Amino acid sequence: MIVRRLEQSEHGNTRPLWEEVFTEDTQAFLDYYYYIKTKDNQIYVVEEDEQICSMLQLNPYRLKVEKSEFPSAYIIAVATKESYRGRGFMGALLRRALNDMYAEKIPFTFLMPAAEAIYTPYDFRFIYSQCIASADPCICDAGKGEKAAQKCSFTDAALWNAEELADFFNRHFAVKWQVHAVRDTAYYQTMIMEQQSERGGVRLIRHNGELAGFYAYAAEEGLEIREPLYLDGYERAFLHSAQELAASFERIKIFACPDHLADEKKPVIMARIICLPELVKAMKVQEEAELDCSFAVIDPIIHENSRVWRLTSPAGEEQLHVRETEDSEGILTVDALTEFLFGRIDTDELSDREGVVMTEHLSEELQKITKLTKIFLNEVV
Repeated sequence: MIVRRLEQSEHGNTRPLWEEVFTEDTQAFLDYYYYIKTKDNQIYVVEEDEQICSMLQLNPYRLKVEKSEFPSAYIIAVATKESYRGRGFMGALLRRALNDMYAEKIPFTFLMPAAEAIYTPYDFRFIYSQCIASADPCICDAGKGEKAAQKCSFTDAALWNAEELADFFNRHFAVKWQVHAVRDTAYYQTMIMEQQSERGGVRLIRHNGELAGFYAYAAEEGLEIREPLYLDGYERAFLHSAQELAASFERIKIFACPDHLADEKKPVIMARIICLPELVKAMKVQEEAELDCSFAVIDPIIHENSRVWRLTSPAGEEQLHVRETEDSEGILTVDALTEFLFGRIDTDELSDREGVVMTEHLSEELQKITKLTKIFLNEVV
């Protein structure tokens, strides 16, 4: 078994494995993916019998965490040829990729799992739940009552609209979330091309010529709408636009919709801490809090995280400081720490996790950290 990272010129050699395993993906999507996404991503493979038997791909994203920006990677296309499964290839790929990401000081990596149980043994945990709405084609009554529904126009974005989309997001929406992908012109150009490869696009909502909202959509098996972002007062305009698109579809799904439209809230994104100090340094403490504590971390895959860490923040300073120390007030496993820092569990639940040991003082100090609960990660490739 040979585990290695491919040269960029070799990336196309993994397409036959993708086509073999992910049979639901169309040729149009794969043409887009292998022309656009594999230009700057990283692909790890296991080779045996002089062929690629397994792969894992890392697609680069810049993430905003509070006020800091970091490189990160979205894990995708984890696949093994059927006749080679059960030999530990996926585990070997994950361990190699995770440790390589640590060398690049990436704070955390993330993925959308086919099944939660596949990734929990590698200390991935859910950090983001997405609101999802299901509707029939008569999605709304777009009659009288709201100016946006009466006076808005709806068109698909072209590549030259990407800068306008980025500016709209960063002016009106970025401040709402603590964690999100950096949305620049290149990000939205890629989104437009990705949606077009799935018989969709990015739909613009304009009022008197000014951008009032937009959303991504795909139209392969039913209509799927993703990330509707619109200004206050323009919800009916969004629903009216969706109704226009939905006329010939029996099934409509809206992903990452506002809470009040949702039928369900589903965990969709798992993450794993990669470089613990880099993540902690980006976080904040509660206003006027003074923090000082220490704890040992157990990380069975990235051993550099398995240290005793001291966290401090002087009174009146939001920023967290982290350094190695010797005296520990407790023990935290890296998976439990992930859930805690992203606000999925509180200190009581943290202390109940297997392998976790905490003093009362450590528990009190950890409560002062502002958890990363406002997350917006809807990337799918």
